[in-house]
Amino acid sequence: MPETLSPSAQRFQETLRARGFANQVEELPATTRTSAEAAQAIGCQVAQIAKSVVFRGKQSQKPILVIASGANRVNEKKMAEFVAEPIEKPDADYVRQRTGFVIGGVAPVGHAEPLDIYIDEDLLRFERIWAAAGTPHAIFGLTPDELVRMTGGHVVSVK
Repeated sequence: MPETLSPSAQRFQETLRARGFANQVEELPATTRTSAEAAQAIGCQVAQIAKSVVFRGKQSQKPILVIASGANRVNEKKMAEFVAEPIEKPDADYVRQRTGFVIGGVAPVGHAEPLDIYIDEDLLRFERIWAAAGTPHAIFGLTPDELVRMTGGHVVSVK
């Protein structure tokens, strides 16, 4: 592990500290862009990966972040009901502009603008989960309770 973090991972680490969380960001040599890659790099179950999936409201163009268990596929119709409008997956430029992070590195907090956040209830069954920390190589460990507290997200069934 490098002694210093990349700029995006360092910015996220500082965001955690500023919010009162002691979680430690790690950068790994292997990519953690997908849930399977992250689980393999960390040595945990795919279901313990808190993957960030960004959607956009079709009418409002508002960004929506779903933090789902790596084992689950997000049911877009169900999510559209939660946000009261149809949703779609945006392109990489939209994700970076609205979150401040690249796809594969979208962290749960520290976004470029406020996002509506939804958390997969299946993540709550684990003692420890792992989430992206600003780059496709950066991760951090946390508890499901910490995830809910740091994001203020709505816990829902996303599948």
